[in-house]
This record gives sequence, C-alpha cells and structure tokens, in this order.
Amino acid sequence: MSFIYEERGSDSPFVETITHGYSVGEGTTIRPAESHWHMVFTKYQGRKFTYLTGPLTTSGVVPFTEGAEILWIKFKLGAFMPHLPLGNFLDTEATLPEASGHSFWLNGSAWQFPDFHNADTFLDRLARRDILTFDPLVSAVLADRPHDYSPRTVRHRFLRATGLSQNQIHQIERAQRAAALLGQGLPILETVCETGYFDQSHLTRALKVWVGHTPSQLLRESARSA
Repeated sequence: MSFIYEERGSDSPFVETITHGYSVGEGTTIRPAESHWHMVFTKYQGRKFTYLTGPLTTSGVVPFTEGAEILWIKFKLGAFMPHLPLGNFLDTEATLPEASGHSFWLNGSAWQFPDFHNADTFLDRLARRDILTFDPLVSAVLADRPHDYSPRTVRHRFLRATGLSQNQIHQIERAQRAAALLGQGLPILETVCETGYFDQSHLTRALKVWVGHTPSQLLRESARSA
C-alpha cells in the first residue's frame, strides 16, 4: 500500500497519533492486528465518510483505492466513548452517518469534519460533552504501576475501555515490537530473546497471526529497504 502522509503527536490526553495522507495506486495490502481504535475521515470523489474502526484482533487483507484523502486519529489505550462500547466494534469498521456535506452524526449531534490541524480542538469538544473519556487504570496496569483493584475489576475495566483483555493487548503489542525489530534488521534469534518468545517457531506463529508476515519475510523486506 502506498501513501504520501504526515504524522504528528497530539496535546490531547486521549490520542496516540494523528495522521493525514493520500493513497497512491490501488490494490490490496496486509494490515497488522491493532489494539488501538481509530476514527478515520476519508474524502473520495468529492464525498466525505467517517468511520469508527475498532481493535483488530488478527492481521488481514484490506483493499485501497487511488486518490483517497484520509485522516486517522489513533486513540490511546484507555480512551473510549461510553455510548459506543468497543467490545461491539472488534474487527469492525462502522460508518457514522453523514449529517451534511461538512458534518456527521455522533451521539445525536452533528459534528464538523476535523482536519489535520484542528483535530485536537475537535477532541477537546468531544471530551467536554462527555462523549470521549479515559480510564487511567488501563495505562497504570500497562505501565506496571501499583493499584488496589482486584483482577476481576481490572478485566472489566479493560474490556470496557479497550474492548480487549490485558493479555490480548500484550500479545498484539509484543508481535508489533518483534516486527519492528526485524524491520530494523535484528536477526531472528536475537528478536526471539529480546521479545520473550519461546523459540523461532513461537515467534513465527505469533507474527503470522498478528502481523501477517513471517520473520524471514520481514527481514527480507528490511534488507531491500536498506
């Protein structure tokens, strides 16, 4: 998949990254599993579309079309919309209804489409209306900070705020880290040790499920890019 894009961080406490780009060419591509959810705003042939993309529990093949302008808002783990339970959006891309040529419906109100520069303002407005919120327990647990909550409470709040269990998030992000190390040219066995897999076959199975490529494929791609 080919994109011309720019990416930035955000001052918003809810957001991991904001990316804006254009698709070049058309076809299909393999996309990895993703523990984060996104709001995606697409402009294509004069029309605008808004999608809520939930967590993706496996890798998959997705099509792409030339000439689409796309804005991705990737949310931090723990950020969620209470009226849209993320557990209902696993492996799903839901289209939010259009209100006009310049706005869409969300939680009973029309909202103007954000752009790359004013997305933070859009998110602040969602938070002030209590449409977007954040569960700090998720980030505390993921960072191994101490807390006084029972395992049952932690499981419940992870599922509510992320749509995933803590173990699912760990497995997806470990596979992504391994893929990144292989993409930097780290040998397979060193990647196994660095990321805590049992052996090469364990790493291979994990990458096939959550990244869609084998370690050898990722190393070959790294060598071609060098």
